[in-house]
Amino acid sequence: MKRRYWVIIIVIILLLTGGLFAGGLYFYQMAVVPSHKSFISNQNIIKRSDPLYHQKKWFQQTKKQHWTMQSATGHLKLVADYVPAKVKTNRTVLIAHGFMGNKESMGAYAYLFHQLGYNVLAPDARGQGHSQGNYIGYGWPDRLDDKKWINRIISANGQKSKIVMFGVSMGGATTMMTSGEKLPSQVKVFVEDCGYTDVKQEISYQAKEMYNLPSFPLVDVVSLITRVRAGYFFGSASSVNQLAHNKRPMLFIHGAKDTFVPTKMVYQNYHATKGPKQLWIVKNAQHAKSYVTAPKAYQQHISQFLDKYMR
Repeated sequence: MKRRYWVIIIVIILLLTGGLFAGGLYFYQMAVVPSHKSFISNQNIIKRSDPLYHQKKWFQQTKKQHWTMQSATGHLKLVADYVPAKVKTNRTVLIAHGFMGNKESMGAYAYLFHQLGYNVLAPDARGQGHSQGNYIGYGWPDRLDDKKWINRIISANGQKSKIVMFGVSMGGATTMMTSGEKLPSQVKVFVEDCGYTDVKQEISYQAKEMYNLPSFPLVDVVSLITRVRAGYFFGSASSVNQLAHNKRPMLFIHGAKDTFVPTKMVYQNYHATKGPKQLWIVKNAQHAKSYVTAPKAYQQHISQFLDKYMR
C-alpha cells in the first residue's frame, strides 16, 4: 500500500514538473524568442497624425552609412545606421532601441540628436531588426555589444570623440547596464528613458499584469531556460547593480503614467547610480511616450543636460 502511495506521489510530481516546464517553454517563446508580439504595435508605421511624423520621416529618408560588426559573444552579425552630423564634429550619440524594436523605430530620437549637432549611430540589437540572433538580450548581452559599438565610433571618429549613450525602454535598461562596464574615457554622458530595474522584476511584473500569474515558480523556470539557451539569468540582468558602478553623468526620464515599466522603478535606478544625475518625471506620459507627450520640453531637458556635461 505504501509503495502505491509513493508511486502516485511520484507521478503527480512528474506531471507537475512537466507542466511547469511546458509552461516555461511557452513563456520563453513569448518573452525571449524574437517574433511578432500581439502586445507590441508596429513601431515602423508612420502616420501623418503622429506629432513626431516629421522627425520619423526624416530618418526614413536621410542618407545613412551602413555599419556592421560581430557581436561581443556568439559570433553574430550586427548592423547599424550611421548618420554624420551636418557640420563635422567629434560628438556622437549611440542610440539603443526598445523590446522588439529596431533602428528605424528610433528615428525621432535620431532626428533630435542630429538637430543638436551630433553624429548618430543607431544599431539593431541582437535578434532584432536586421541583426542576427535567436533571442532577446534585454540589454544584458547587448551591453557588451554596445561597448564594441563605442570602440567602433572611436576608431571611425578619432580619439577626441565625445560620446553620449541614449536608450528608451529596453534600450534605457541597456544604457544603464552599459554604464556599469569599464568604458573608454570618450564616453561622457548617459540618457535613459523608461528603463527597468532588472529583467526578473520586469518580467515578473508583466506575468502578473498580462496573465495574472505569480512570478514563482514560472519566471524562475523561464529564467533557467534562458540561461541554458541564451546564456543569462534574468536576475543577473540588473540595471541597478550596473548603475552602482557608474560614475558618469546620467539623465533619467520616465512617464508619470507608465504602466508597462512602472514609474516607481526609475526611483530605484536613480538612487543606484554614483555619478552626477538628474531625474525628470514627465506628467501624463505613458510608456515610451515622454517625447511625444512633451516634445519641446524633452529636447530642452536633454540639450541642457548635454551642454552641462559634454565637455
